Amino acid sequence: MESWKVNLISIWFGCFFTGLSISQIIPFLPLYVEQLGVTDQQALPLWSGLIFSVTFIISAIVSPLWGSLADSKGRKLMLLRAASGMGLVIFLQAFVNNVWQLFALRALMGLTSGYIPNAMALVAAQVPRERSTWALSTVSTGQICGVIMGPLMGGLVADWIGLRAVFLLTAGLLLVTFFVTLFLIKESNFLPAKKGEKLSGRAVLRSLNNPMLMFSLFFSTLVIQLCNGSVSPILTLFVRQLAPGVENIAFISGMIAAIPGIAALLSASGLGKVGDRIGAQRILIAAMVLTVVLFVAMSQVNNTWQLGTLRFLLGFADGAMMPAVQALLLRFSNDQVTGRLFGYNQSFMYLGNVAGPLIGSAVSAVGGFRWVFLATAVVVLINLIQLTVSWRYRKRQPI
Repeated sequence: MESWKVNLISIWFGCFFTGLSISQIIPFLPLYVEQLGVTDQQALPLWSGLIFSVTFIISAIVSPLWGSLADSKGRKLMLLRAASGMGLVIFLQAFVNNVWQLFALRALMGLTSGYIPNAMALVAAQVPRERSTWALSTVSTGQICGVIMGPLMGGLVADWIGLRAVFLLTAGLLLVTFFVTLFLIKESNFLPAKKGEKLSGRAVLRSLNNPMLMFSLFFSTLVIQLCNGSVSPILTLFVRQLAPGVENIAFISGMIAAIPGIAALLSASGLGKVGDRIGAQRILIAAMVLTVVLFVAMSQVNNTWQLGTLRFLLGFADGAMMPAVQALLLRFSNDQVTGRLFGYNQSFMYLGNVAGPLIGSAVSAVGGFRWVFLATAVVVLINLIQLTVSWRYRKRQPI
């Protein structure tokens, strides 16, 4: 088997274990915060939000640094750093005695992040360019699958053994990720950037054919994560509003929350092949148009079946957008700055993780639940217009 195919399979499992590890903790953080002594009903959501957000904020700040190191030291080394660092920090979270210790470790966890963007960069650098969209889409299914299964596994462990055991299991899975990376992933043909040749931030921008398009793609990454997170704070409440007499509201809400991930898992690889044939740009534009239409339609639903069906269709757009963005980043960059650009892109992804829930909560407080869907549609529409303009501007540039 060709080395890039072995890498692709190994990285898929690495991303799967990473997605599984991170997602199985997040749904139970408020319960863990409460267990650590924060019982006031006003302080509990505040602390939960701070502890959730600090990881992404720190990650957004340091991701360009890890991307720069990846260009000079190698992506595999960054994968090993992220897997071992996150594993150790999450292991320590099982033994905290107060909420301040947990907050500090979650901030430290942000410093150790970066497995998935470096995995994507390694795949992008080694697969044949004509198969890049398919390869990146395939890797993304590993993360998606892990994110879907994580809360289920974490819930079972928390119910059977306890909340602290979830952190120990997560650390164990990241240890598996470390060994998969160490023994199975090979980084061939890597030429490290020498100190004198390492580009500054301005030089990175000057090396690009169209910086405006690159910033538009970064913003697209933020918007994609914002779409996923904007409805999270209000989804259960909106489902209860649609079905006030239903007793198993938690189960229905959980299914409606998870169903886009299932659709994305089923469609990502196939849409990646289509993107390789017709172009990632066309796939991205079409998926964004579909996203705008679906969010507008979701604001008008009258029952949970309509909401679930529309969110299932949204999963097809989710499965197409992020791999298309990454394929376009690869296409319009060069090997000397690929790691740096993927690091910048990851920063925007983390910012989207923070901005989405904040916007959703603020809009619902002012205008109600249905306005959250409309506001999200407007943000996607703005990004769609921006992408179209920057793409046409690129076409007018001299080749």
